[in-house]
Amino acid sequence: MSMKRTYVYADPEDLAIIKEAARRRGVSEAEIIRQGIHLAAMANRVWDEPLFSREYEGPGHTLAKEEARDAVSDASRTAAGARVGDRSERPGAGRPSAGW
Repeated sequence: MSMKRTYVYADPEDLAIIKEAARRRGVSEAEIIRQGIHLAAMANRVWDEPLFSREYEGPGHTLAKEEARDAVSDASRTAAGARVGDRSERPGAGRPSAGW
């Protein structure tokens, strides 16, 4: 990745914290600052599309508490059923291990 040099003014206390963090992590102060700039850039990025698109093919309304609970419950039962089926196909499945 190509980088561009820039100059910024920083609070001396912040620079001391960066210096200590760089020493502890074994990286350069510049790397800590680059990571901070990247986090700030991503936090302030304006995305081309909204996070929640109207193209989602859901029920067309916000789920009620019970509907959400039922959907999660159904999904977890489906996932648990898939895991149980996977276990039964392995040799020794269904028997407790020595650590139980």
